[in-house]
Amino acid sequence: MANPKIKSSAQTAKKSNATAGRKPAAKSLYSKADLEEIFQRFSIQRPEPKGELEHVNPFTLVVAVALSAQATDAGVNKATRALFAVADTPQKMLDLGEERIREYIKTIGLYRNKAKNVVALSEKLITDFGGEVPRTREELITLPGVGRKTANVVLSMAFGQATMAVDTHIFRIANRLLLAPGKTPDEVEQRLMQIIPDQYLYHAHHWLILHGRYCCKARKPECERCVIADLCRSPEKTWDIPAPLVELPAQIIGAEVSG
Repeated sequence: MANPKIKSSAQTAKKSNATAGRKPAAKSLYSKADLEEIFQRFSIQRPEPKGELEHVNPFTLVVAVALSAQATDAGVNKATRALFAVADTPQKMLDLGEERIREYIKTIGLYRNKAKNVVALSEKLITDFGGEVPRTREELITLPGVGRKTANVVLSMAFGQATMAVDTHIFRIANRLLLAPGKTPDEVEQRLMQIIPDQYLYHAHHWLILHGRYCCKARKPECERCVIADLCRSPEKTWDIPAPLVELPAQIIGAEVSG
C-alpha cells in the first residue's frame, strides 16, 4: 500500500520513550513488512487516536481508569462528569468523602469498593506524593485500585510514555489475530512491545483498543470493513478482502463507527 507515513508530533516527541529498554523482537507469524503495513494502516485510519475516558488532569485520569474496571467508558464518563466538576484534586476528593462519592458513581459496577479505593488513593497521593500523580509504573501501582493496566494508561495518556495497556479488547485481538498470543495480559503486553514497529508504538495501544471496540468485536468481528483483513491470519476470519479493495484502501478505511 503506497501511502505517506503519518508522523504526529506525539510520535516524534516520544520516540525515545518508545524504544527505551525494549527487548529483541519476539517471533511472530507476521513478517516485519506485514507488521509495518498493519500499523501504517491503523495510523492512516486514526492519525491521532484518543482514549475515550473523560478527564481534566492526571488525577482525574487515574480515578477514571480505576473506575472503568468491569465497566464501559461511556458509563464511567456519565458518572464522573458531575464528580470531577466538584472534585478534581486528591484533597477535594477527600473532602467530598466516601459516602458522597458513592452517590456520584453508583451507576458503575462495584461502586462501593471503588469509592473506597478512590478515597484511599487520594489519601496516599497526598501523604506519599505531595498530591501529585507519580510518573513511574512502580509508584503508580502502589495506589489502591491501580494495577499494571491502569498504570500503563496513565503513563501513556497523562505523561506521553509509550506503553501497552492490555485491556479485554487488546487481549482478544492479540490472541484472535495470532498477533501476539499469550495466556495472560502480561505475556501479551511483553510480546506486543517486542513486535510493534518503533515509529508506531506510542499510539499502538489506542489503535488496538479502538479496532477491538468498533471492528474486531468480541461476538462477531466485522471482517468486511476491517482495514487489515487481507493481512489478518486469524482462523476466525469471516471474510477475505477482495483484490480491488487492496489496491484502493480508502474505500474501506473511511468511516468511523461511533459509540
